Amino acid sequence: MCADGGTRALYLHIPFCARKCAYCDFASWATPAGDPLMEAYERALEAQLDEVAGLGLLEGCETAYVGGGTPTLLGERDLGRLVEKIVGAAAPAELTCEANPDSLTDGVLAAVRAAGATRLSVGVQSLDDGELRELGRLHDGACARERVTAAVSSGLDVSLDLMCATPGQTSESWARSLKGAASLDVCHVSVYPLQIEEGTPLDLRYANDPCEWNDPEVQAERMEQAQAALEACGFFRYEVASYARAGKECRHNKVYWTGSAYVGLGTGASSMLDLEGYLRLCAACPQLPAVPAGAQRVRLTVETPRRQLAEEARLSALSFLLEFLSEPQAVAEDLMLGARLVEGLRPELVARARALFGPRFDDTVDVLLARGLLAEKNDRLAPTEQGWLLGNELYGALWDLAPGEVATARC
Repeated sequence: MCADGGTRALYLHIPFCARKCAYCDFASWATPAGDPLMEAYERALEAQLDEVAGLGLLEGCETAYVGGGTPTLLGERDLGRLVEKIVGAAAPAELTCEANPDSLTDGVLAAVRAAGATRLSVGVQSLDDGELRELGRLHDGACARERVTAAVSSGLDVSLDLMCATPGQTSESWARSLKGAASLDVCHVSVYPLQIEEGTPLDLRYANDPCEWNDPEVQAERMEQAQAALEACGFFRYEVASYARAGKECRHNKVYWTGSAYVGLGTGASSMLDLEGYLRLCAACPQLPAVPAGAQRVRLTVETPRRQLAEEARLSALSFLLEFLSEPQAVAEDLMLGARLVEGLRPELVARARALFGPRFDDTVDVLLARGLLAEKNDRLAPTEQGWLLGNELYGALWDLAPGEVATARC
């Protein structure tokens, strides 16, 4: 457990891709291999790591995650150097790098393993070549299988991402992807229904199509199919979209779902800090506004463009979008996020919510129990299968306990 002002997790965002996927609206941009911007950006993240470590923001850090974008596009030298820097600055017990099969070379594997990474999360999405083409992925099924096999052989814990309810996907092709993924000796699989984001190439391509392959019923069917297939292969579900073999849950992901503080570096990266952590950051960032009265939690997203960040790495040069949450808003958020976990809501969180919200909390819980979205399980309130399938309704009801609007600012 981290001390006040410290964080349990560190996230670094790499905003570079060889090509944007058709569904992607993340903070990432197509960038030629070898573009000097990538090394300059990586060096800037190294400098920022030194700053946040000097502020004490990495005290108690247990996990780190290098995401994107495509971190493996940095190549073995730059990605290896960044991982080594993370180890020196934070010494996390779990350190994950995201990877795409097409840029996951043997050299990159060896470099991140030697530098101290413990885990690899590979964006496979599908093992069906037609589905991969529809999604705009650069790899095919054979490449994904071969590169995942190499990653497993390297000794890293390996997770796969799979995407369902996609163009051209059938129940049969989804079953083949699930079976294929489970056969690759990975220890973790994340499964996500495709979200068609406004303005993406996929959205424009299907603007006049009802997209029946992506409707909520199909999404629910695919997620239920994934649960049955993966559990039959020895995985257990610990979060709405995540399956692991025994002892191989992603500790970093669980930080997000349990209301713990974390710090994010890089364009588009988000942090969640307690008041002490925010005050520590303010010591290096005079541009940050004062905390509004009653705020107990601060969320920050880096809005500085990648080129500007690469040219001026100092934390004091960054621009942020901020959200200030009151204690009731923070507790409602923790309830909403905790309802993603199989283990359910922690008793101490429930007690705190009951003290803050009074009868409104019990009334809300009674409605969710009656609707079958929550159940009492091992002395906890836990989501049911129906609760996961109707997640927006469950999470929305818990968030609606929060009074007022979240205060925001930009700097």
